[in-house]
Amino acid sequence: MTRTFLKQRPLLLETNKVSKKIVVNEEYQTGYMYELVSPAGKDYDKEFKPGLTPQEMLNLGVFGGNYFHEIPREFPKHWFKKVELSKDHKPVAGLNFFKVNASQPLSVWQSKGWIYFEDPKGWFLWYCRYYMGRRIPDEDERQIKRWKAISRHVAQIKNNCIPGDLSCRPRQRQALLHWAYDARNI
Repeated sequence: MTRTFLKQRPLLLETNKVSKKIVVNEEYQTGYMYELVSPAGKDYDKEFKPGLTPQEMLNLGVFGGNYFHEIPREFPKHWFKKVELSKDHKPVAGLNFFKVNASQPLSVWQSKGWIYFEDPKGWFLWYCRYYMGRRIPDEDERQIKRWKAISRHVAQIKNNCIPGDLSCRPRQRQALLHWAYDARNI
């Protein structure tokens, strides 16, 4: 009896694996479906070590309250509990943690070819979905490379600012928050 259980156990683990289909019908994307294959906040690529979760980023204040125009149904409601969204669909610097605007319009990102079908709002939407457990190997690799490239701003702050002086290079610090680097700790 024990031998049968041990033989069957890997099959049970396989069938109990996290797997959930998400259908997106939001203002920013409709009719898109993806699958969550990893537990939320787990099983990251070994090179991807963000300092902030999507919820922490939103709660701190990123993208001038303008990344989402509504609270997306595809993500947990509690992520948005303390989030103030821009009322007129334009970024508001005062809603950002460092009270400065540090974003380019989505149209700039689109013109540079940095926006792909899966995530029409860019890196942060990719990160939210990656955090929730979606995996697209080629796209994940591309976005993680982009995330790693932003670390040059960490070095610039360390080389030009007194540690803990949050007034030094606020635009650069805000940009780092947009990429899940905790710029408060540099």
